Amino acid sequence: MHNTGSENACEKTSFMFLRQELPVRLANIMKEISLLPDNLLRTPSVQLVQSWYVQSLQEILDFKDKSSEDSGAIHSFTDTVIKIRNRHNDVIPTMAQGVVEYKESFGIDPVTSQNVQYFLDRFYMSRISIRMLLNQHSLLFGGKINPAHPKHIGSIDPSCNVVEVIRDGYESAKTLCDLYYMSSPELILEELNAKSPGQPMQVVYVPSHLYHMVFELFKNAMRATMEHNADRCIYPPIHVHITLGNEDLTVKMRDRGGGVPMRKIDRLFNYMYSTAPRPRVETSRATPLAGFGYGLPISRLYAQYFQGDLKLYSLEGYGTDAVIYIKALSTDSIERLPVYNKAAWKHYKANHEADDWCVPSSEPKDMTTFRSI
Repeated sequence: MHNTGSENACEKTSFMFLRQELPVRLANIMKEISLLPDNLLRTPSVQLVQSWYVQSLQEILDFKDKSSEDSGAIHSFTDTVIKIRNRHNDVIPTMAQGVVEYKESFGIDPVTSQNVQYFLDRFYMSRISIRMLLNQHSLLFGGKINPAHPKHIGSIDPSCNVVEVIRDGYESAKTLCDLYYMSSPELILEELNAKSPGQPMQVVYVPSHLYHMVFELFKNAMRATMEHNADRCIYPPIHVHITLGNEDLTVKMRDRGGGVPMRKIDRLFNYMYSTAPRPRVETSRATPLAGFGYGLPISRLYAQYFQGDLKLYSLEGYGTDAVIYIKALSTDSIERLPVYNKAAWKHYKANHEADDWCVPSSEPKDMTTFRSI
C-alpha cells in the first residue's frame, strides 16, 4: 500500500509497472479458472467471465512493446485501464451466478465444494488486487479528481478516519433496516487510541474496503437483532469498540441477535452453502452482492488483502461478536496475493481424503474383532 499510494506517482512509471504486473496477475488466475471442474467451467456465466479475462489480457499485452516516452501510448493505456475496470464491474455476481447454475444442474459434493471454496477465495482476492491497481491508475491519471476527497491518493486515504467510515456504514445499513423492518437498533460506539491517547483514530487505508466490511457486518447484525427480538419489540443496540494499538487497529462489533451454533460459523463463509434465494444479475449499480450470500466471505478477503483478518465469535442464544483486524502501520500493509504454482495445482487435483479423526459410535464395541496386544 505504501508504494501504490506515493504522492509523487508518475503516469509513465505506473504505465511501465502495470503493463508488466497486470498480465502476470491476470494470467495467474486465468490458469486457475482453467482447472475448475469441467461442468462448472462450461456454465454460461463462467464462460463469460473467462472471456472478459482473455480480452483484458490481450488488450494489456498490446502495450508490451510500446515506448514509455510515447505520450499517446500512455494516454491510450489509461483509457484501456478504465475500459478493463468497467468490463469487470460485474465479475463477482456473474461468477456467483455460475456457481448457482452448477448447483442447480449437478448439486453439491464435498470434493467440488472444497475446490470451489479454495478457487473463489483466490479468484476474488485476485480481483481485489487487480481492481486496486486499475483504480489507482485511473483515479490518479484518468483526469478526474474527487473534490470530496482531495487528499486521497487514488483510492488510498493517508489519514483514514476509521470512526467516520464506521458511522457511514451504520447509517447506510440503518436506512435499509428502517425500510424493511420499520425500525433499527441504535449504535453505541466506543474508541480507545492506546497508541496516541487523545488523538483521532487514523490509519493509512482504503476507506471503500473498510466501508464494505462494516456495512456488511452491520446489515447482518441488524437483521439478526430485529428478527431475534421481534416478539418483544425492544431492539438491543449494536456495540462497536475500536482500538488502535502499536500493530493492530481492531474493530469489534457486538450484537444481541441470538447468535448461530458453532457448527454453522464456517458455513457462513462458504460460497457453495449460500441459502439466499437466486437473485437476478442486473447492473453493477445494484446493492453490491445483494442476494448471493457472498458478503461475509468477500468482506474477509478485503480484511486479509492487506494482512488483516475478519473473524466471527458467536454465543448461541445471545448474539455474535464480529472482529476486524487491520494493520496499524502502512509498512505492514503488504498485499496478500494468490500465486499459481505446483502447490496450487495440487489443490485442484487432490481428491477429498477420508477424515483422520472419528466420532466413536455409541454402540458397544464387539471386542472379538480386536486383537490382543
